[in-house]
Amino acid sequence: MTTVRRVAFCLAAVLGAAGCTLVGAPPPPVPPPEPVSPAELVVREVAFEPLVDVSYLAPPSVEPDVDPILTSPVVRDPEFQASVEQWIGYWRDAARPWFPDFLRRMGAFEQTVDSVLAGRGMPPSLRYLPLIESGYSPWARSRAAAVGMWQFMPATARERGLSVDRFVDERRNPYKSTEAAVDFLDELHDGFGSWFLALAAYNGGPNRARRILREQAPLAEPSDSLFWALREHWPRETREFVPKLFGAIIVARAPGRFGYEPVEPHEPLRFEHVVVPDATTMDVLAGAADTDEEELRRLNPELFRGLTPPGAAYRLRVPEGRSTLFAERYARIPTNRRMTIVEHEVESGETLSHIARRYGVSVSDLRAANPGVRPRYLQIGDRITVPVALTGSGAG
Repeated sequence: MTTVRRVAFCLAAVLGAAGCTLVGAPPPPVPPPEPVSPAELVVREVAFEPLVDVSYLAPPSVEPDVDPILTSPVVRDPEFQASVEQWIGYWRDAARPWFPDFLRRMGAFEQTVDSVLAGRGMPPSLRYLPLIESGYSPWARSRAAAVGMWQFMPATARERGLSVDRFVDERRNPYKSTEAAVDFLDELHDGFGSWFLALAAYNGGPNRARRILREQAPLAEPSDSLFWALREHWPRETREFVPKLFGAIIVARAPGRFGYEPVEPHEPLRFEHVVVPDATTMDVLAGAADTDEEELRRLNPELFRGLTPPGAAYRLRVPEGRSTLFAERYARIPTNRRMTIVEHEVESGETLSHIARRYGVSVSDLRAANPGVRPRYLQIGDRITVPVALTGSGAG
């Protein structure tokens, strides 16, 4: 079978595949009341239940919607198909060690992504964008310092209303970052008049995309074909971004056809919100919710320092069914027992292993509390957050 026929066959399979069940995403955070009493620590909200705005869910439809990305005229271009074929090979072969993990993680968040896309009337194929950006990992970080499932740079994230500060990085929040990313993509599509151009702007930056269009095709009508016609003028990563996405869609929709064993996707995260009135570390929070720190970090990846922000109330996600227990237990914790970290200033010759031994914590816990730190490049004077256990050598 020729390259063009193979790709056309794969695309036909993608376009003919069944759609996904869409469910609601959790509502956005709201400021807690002040003062906060123990009874007020519980917020009666469970993820994926449309408690207020049921219109957030996509309405049922007898006829499947036409996805304007997958049905773009560019799909028929032989050179585009050849590029897609190369990316199919990448996802089938080079990415084989980690692609199953991508698909597993996708299960935890795809319902939220599907719902947000459906609520905006946007192409459902965009659900695969986090797959190629981050492998659906809220903890992903690129060499260029883009972070989260949707790989936001700090400035872009702040422009989209996400907090990126010393204690909270909402680029890692899969729910808020999804809302921000879909809004951003919607604006890019409105501004560029083409989904392929919008994806190029998402990857390479809107200003660069405008400059290329202004310099190379100032009078041309915006279109997907224009993106492909100007492909030699895009940076290599941007030029390959759309074919890379197509290749991932084709393999992800039918992994067995490409030699993958069946993958059991992660279950969607289910949780309730509670209000934490002031800075509290993860070990204390986990104890109050009768869960482990790993689960609490999985539910709250934006708390990358391992504690809620000082001097402010914070809406924390706890496992479903634990909000009442959390409120009761947390109210009994003395204020001076809610923080179990110290901040260590790196001295000459110290490594993370030295620091971990000094405070009696594991290196993995130390790295988890300092996701932005590169162990091989520690410098004198760097400040490291140390999550010291209550019974550890650094406890107060």
